[in-house]
Amino acid sequence: MLHDARFGLSRTASLAGPLRLDGGGVLAPLDVAYETYGSLAPDGSNAILVCHALTGDQHVASNHPLTGKPGWWKRMVGPGKPIDTDRFFVICSNVIGSCLGSSGPASLNPATGKPWAMGFPVLTIRDMVRAQALLLDHLGIQRLFAVVGGSMGGMQALSWAATYPERVASALVIASAARHSAQNIAFHEVGRQAIMADPKWRGGDYYANNDPPAAGLAVARMAAHITYLSEAGLTEKFGRRLQGRDAKSFGFDADFQVESYLRHQGLSFVDRFDANSYLYITRALDYFDLAEEHGGVLATAFKGSATRFCLVSFDTDWLYPTSESRTVVHALNAAGAPASFVELRSPFGHDAFLLESPELSRVIDGFLRAGERR
Repeated sequence: MLHDARFGLSRTASLAGPLRLDGGGVLAPLDVAYETYGSLAPDGSNAILVCHALTGDQHVASNHPLTGKPGWWKRMVGPGKPIDTDRFFVICSNVIGSCLGSSGPASLNPATGKPWAMGFPVLTIRDMVRAQALLLDHLGIQRLFAVVGGSMGGMQALSWAATYPERVASALVIASAARHSAQNIAFHEVGRQAIMADPKWRGGDYYANNDPPAAGLAVARMAAHITYLSEAGLTEKFGRRLQGRDAKSFGFDADFQVESYLRHQGLSFVDRFDANSYLYITRALDYFDLAEEHGGVLATAFKGSATRFCLVSFDTDWLYPTSESRTVVHALNAAGAPASFVELRSPFGHDAFLLESPELSRVIDGFLRAGERR
């Protein structure tokens, strides 16, 4: 049981389980890598779980051990910041299926002593949440002051409120949705096919060779990254400007700045992420449909919930547009759950929740302070 933590404490919990999965499989034991920030109140009332997006990790406010870059939400989490580690005990765990220390296809199968590879069971968002619940049990935290997440993290927050309503006082859902659309699934399938078409994928068994399908994973990342941006943002940042040249090459080099940018995003990604993990997590996202999990009626997921909700969308986000957030808000209203909603303006598309946004900072800070006054 953990009652106090230094700022930025990084650990891996080895949990006995069993974790029973939606697909019928069982994980036992399992590892969950996590970081904590701040100190847990004696009564355990100040714990906030921050959930990461598809390619995120537990290093929410500390430097990434592989890239050395600052934590992906360092502007939001820390002393005096909207998620204030002087007031809250913040936990961020690496989702199962990922590759930053939690059980996933790159980790060892205890039955064989070799990497799971494609033998790892297929997961759902709800499975990820159940693993987080086991972690909180391990930490001695029975109830969360709040669960907060953007994108896939927002889906986890919704799933937390639906699966463990008695354990969640507040849920903050940013740039997210209650299910993956056909368009979302289509983009993910392009990425998965790029990985599996790479000869180095080898049916997922590439770990012994230490020669992963980097080219396929880079293309998958490039395709996905386009969905995180807006047309206006791309036009403003790159337009049709050439990259390091005065004239077109009339070849297939990166003539345009936007091409060079996407290639850089793809190449830098392969240094920190596992291709099989990308397959598993995108599949979990595609399977996510909160209404389907509750008899086809989204409001049923929140029936009788006492959890406070706040939903935030961005006007240029076409991956999880404002209409998706409104669908969730309508379901919350139908269920009688307390909910607030705001659409923020930003030229940066879906990635806006990760970038500097004074308006988002004010929304998060205000929502959490209102929860403290209850």
